[in-house]
Amino acid sequence: MAQSSRILVFIPAYRCAPQIVRVIDQFDDSVQRLVDTVMVVDNRSPDHTLQAAIDRAATRLTQCHFIAWTNDDNYGLGGSHKAALRYALEQGFDYLVVLHGDDQADIRDLLPHLAHGDHHQADCLLGARFMPGSRLLGYSALRTFGNRLYNLLFSLGTGRRIHDLGSGLNLYRLAPLKPFYYKTFPDDLTFNYVMLLGSYHAGQRVRYFPISWREDDQVSNVRLLRQAFKVLGLLGAYCLQRGRFLARELRGKPFAAYSGKIVVHQAARERP
Repeated sequence: MAQSSRILVFIPAYRCAPQIVRVIDQFDDSVQRLVDTVMVVDNRSPDHTLQAAIDRAATRLTQCHFIAWTNDDNYGLGGSHKAALRYALEQGFDYLVVLHGDDQADIRDLLPHLAHGDHHQADCLLGARFMPGSRLLGYSALRTFGNRLYNLLFSLGTGRRIHDLGSGLNLYRLAPLKPFYYKTFPDDLTFNYVMLLGSYHAGQRVRYFPISWREDDQVSNVRLLRQAFKVLGLLGAYCLQRGRFLARELRGKPFAAYSGKIVVHQAARERP
């Protein structure tokens, strides 16, 4: 597929120096030919995550642009999404791909869908760990059951078939996201859940595709039981209030802006 749209790949990263190098390594020639820019957004990591990404990108990424960005504050995973979305919109990109920096998802699972133009038929093209064709490696049976149960509950609450509430590989068409309606969505790990509810409520076209997913040396920042009750509370509030819930202030600490700075901007040295 010839590149007809500008695609920014946003990699949120926090305390994942060993894994971010492997994520950058996913960008072989076939991936780089389809994307314009790879942008690692570091959320104030206490280790050398961003430098590890910069060092690897210097030799690996030759056919696409590379940006290393650091947030001005600890915005959380959701806040990093907002920073990347605003940057992508301001710079005129057409699509944003989200690929988590902990090397659990593989961007190459998205390539067939880009080649077939599936992203032109959807506003959200979301990677799903729990649909036919997906592959789970090292993922516990308990967590698999819990995710499937929550997928079912959210499907009942939205009246739509949901295959995954938030994996590490998603694509968004940016035009519907120009209104910053998601600014008040949570900045923590529940951002993806509310973003999905917001997409359905706005009538956006949401499609899923199967992905591979693995767990080995990743460090989880999720307290599972606490997270489970919090997510259930979000769904309950949405079912009761719908649009009024989505318009509420859902952030624990509101930020006026999700600013940051570019540490490295590496231009493509070879273009197909």
